[in-house]
Amino acid sequence: QVQLVESGGGLVRPGGSLRLSCAASGSISNGYAMGWYRQPPGKEREWVALSDSIGTIKYADSVMGRFTIARDTAKHTVSLQMNDLKPEDTAVYYCYAMVLARSYFGQGTQVTVAS
Repeated sequence: QVQLVESGGGLVRPGGSLRLSCAASGSISNGYAMGWYRQPPGKEREWVALSDSIGTIKYADSVMGRFTIARDTAKHTVSLQMNDLKPEDTAVYYCYAMVLARSYFGQGTQVTVAS
């Protein structure tokens, strides 16, 4: 089993910034992916950013150029720096890991972008 614990999130005005962090623990092996998903109100969960098992980074088109994912493989942590936030970024953000072909999600942290 893998446990993921997120921190960060909160209320921010449009154009503002927030940073999310996530720490993984448990049955962590080498060569695993970590990233972030989000679920906007009334919508399905969607993928946001990913650092795969070999360090390749990918972003959803909606956040490209505004969000930055960073990972510390030694500490089993991943962060998401979110800049120029928009109201449509409002969602519950979930930390994600795929270890040995099994997916894990954290409990989520709320991000609200509103004036």
